Amino acid sequence: MSPEAFDFHPDEVLTLAMPTRWLSGLLTLAIAAASATAQDVPLAPVRESGQTVTPVFEGWYKNANGTFSISFGYFNRNASERLDIPVGPANNISSGDANQGQPTHFAPRRHWGVFAVRVPADFGEKKLVWTLSIRGKTYAIPGHLKPAWEIDALQGEAGSGNTPPAVRFDSAGAAGRGPGGIVGPPMKATVGKPVTLTVFATDDGTAARSIASEGRANAPVSLAWFKHQGVGDVVFANDALQAPGPIGKATTTATFSMPGEYVLRVRANDASGVVGAGHAQCCWTNGFVKVTVTP
Repeated sequence: MSPEAFDFHPDEVLTLAMPTRWLSGLLTLAIAAASATAQDVPLAPVRESGQTVTPVFEGWYKNANGTFSISFGYFNRNASERLDIPVGPANNISSGDANQGQPTHFAPRRHWGVFAVRVPADFGEKKLVWTLSIRGKTYAIPGHLKPAWEIDALQGEAGSGNTPPAVRFDSAGAAGRGPGGIVGPPMKATVGKPVTLTVFATDDGTAARSIASEGRANAPVSLAWFKHQGVGDVVFANDALQAPGPIGKATTTATFSMPGEYVLRVRANDASGVVGAGHAQCCWTNGFVKVTVTP
């Protein structure tokens, strides 16, 4: 059987030689898969549809006000099937509201650092558990503040000093960085009518300078849009954009198929293009927009 028949990720294998804090995505996924059937484990043959999705604990970082953010991602084992799991008994986070910003829509394959939950300064040794249930299987992944799982990206990635891009929804507004990112002002839309989405993203240029020999110096920030929560389909006019120049402005539109409450996510990547475990979540930032869609 050819290597392509297996869900084999070279970047995850390379993390075996990296510091403990960079093993978070791989190790958490391995723990979750330990009790699963053969078709669910990461090295099982890739199937187009019919498989499950697992939550993943990525690590944590400290915020300027003394609180902490616990970062999660997920692994949708399907090659093409998108899964929807509404907030509730099958998709919830322990301690506090069931809806704490987790996705209800899961695109195929592995997605790192999709959101972060903020916990108080005195969180200590407590755990925050994200539970997903689908197709008769339940996966519960605990997030915690153990030192080996600290994400250093927001202060500067070890060895390079690289930090995630800054994302704004107003050119003069507040900026967010990292998995927790920033939440934009709420918007309203009508079914079938495009609504304009504008984001401003800038970077410290560290990654661009480090790869200048490849001719990619001053590379713009790359943006990708996703449906994060919502009951219907969302079509983006362009879900992969670039935010060039010192202002870093990029615009697209989103069209909704059904009325309801939606959350859209934009992911901003620096010039390295890195999205994955083993990189201390150095290289991307999330932005979230809530949209109320009426008939």
